[in-house]
Amino acid sequence: MSDVTYAPDEVRRARYAVAAVFTVHGAVTGSFATRVPWVQDHASLSAGQLGFALAFTAFGASCAMPLAGRISHRFGSRTALRGLLALWTLSLVLPSVAPNLLTLCLAMFAYGASAGMADVAMNALGVEIERRLGKSIMSGLHGMWSAGALTGSAAGTLAAHLGSDARLHFALAAAVLTALGFVVCASVPDLKPAEDEEPPPRFALPPRSALLIGAIGFCAVFAEGASLDWSAVYLRDRLAGSAGLAAASTTGFMLTMAVARIAGDAVVNRFGAVRTVRAGGVLAGLGGLLVVLAGHPAVAMAGFALMGLGIAVVVPLCFAAAGHAGPNPSQAIAGVATITYTSGLIAPSLIGGVAQATSLVVSFAVVTVLACGLAVFAGVLRTAERAGGGEVSPRTAAVPDPRP
Repeated sequence: MSDVTYAPDEVRRARYAVAAVFTVHGAVTGSFATRVPWVQDHASLSAGQLGFALAFTAFGASCAMPLAGRISHRFGSRTALRGLLALWTLSLVLPSVAPNLLTLCLAMFAYGASAGMADVAMNALGVEIERRLGKSIMSGLHGMWSAGALTGSAAGTLAAHLGSDARLHFALAAAVLTALGFVVCASVPDLKPAEDEEPPPRFALPPRSALLIGAIGFCAVFAEGASLDWSAVYLRDRLAGSAGLAAASTTGFMLTMAVARIAGDAVVNRFGAVRTVRAGGVLAGLGGLLVVLAGHPAVAMAGFALMGLGIAVVVPLCFAAAGHAGPNPSQAIAGVATITYTSGLIAPSLIGGVAQATSLVVSFAVVTVLACGLAVFAGVLRTAERAGGGEVSPRTAAVPDPRP
């Protein structure tokens, strides 16, 4: 990178700007999630066809994420993030105007591709700012993403309650979020490569360190996807809970994740990433055990809340570890993100398949085992970072870097 020094106040302002970027990114996801039933009805799709179309989101993200590093290298971090974030916010309109299965698949591919590229770019900036500050901030940044998702979800719920056309809702949301994105991106660092720095490849396999870190992220995102999509069904079908209790279980899971992420940086700075992930794995495993053994909806709700608390900071720490593990943060982050996106894609369908063959209890026993894996394999974070010449815990090794 070119030799430009940022004052401490500028680094702090950059942190707030990137946090706002995470919030905008999350708000798009929350907005879309609330109107999926409208999109399904508009395109006249069955449940199976809808699931097929939604799978193109992860497919598009996985294909496009490796491009983010090259785009940032070509245009600089600020211009690249501004453009990629605008593509993401504007892509919100696409699913609402898709009239059939084919067009919705194409729309979801573009939606996922823009989401993934913006995701990599903003996480790479977050890692750079974390390095300069010398303390963990990635959990809080992802907490702001969760807060944005909840805000977008709340607005979408109101729009759905009022019976508004999703085309109008998405157009207004896209316009507002695109404008906000342009404003907040003006304050992010403008990192540019050195003149003799080689551009990253357009496509490349993730480095080995990213594969190791991604395995931890896989376990966390699998538990997250399973809980988000199946917790309400579990309470309704397994424990005869009311529709209100079922919905409250999912909401509780999301809230515990958001709160834990926002507060998680203080824990990471105090105890380090490895011990934090190990403790989170214990909490998530205990939560899964409560779900599996629950004989009353309240016990299962407590279990899902504990799982949300336990896995909340894992993915942010995986992105941070990937960014610190080697010379090309964007490539490593893209590798970890691809693995976690894949986990989020297969988790809901695999849970459904296991439940159909056996039962939902067995399905969440699988989730519980994977959650416990976080505690067992948390040391991979430290091992992978040492292989790349970095350290996971900002307390012990993330020394502020004077370079951009």
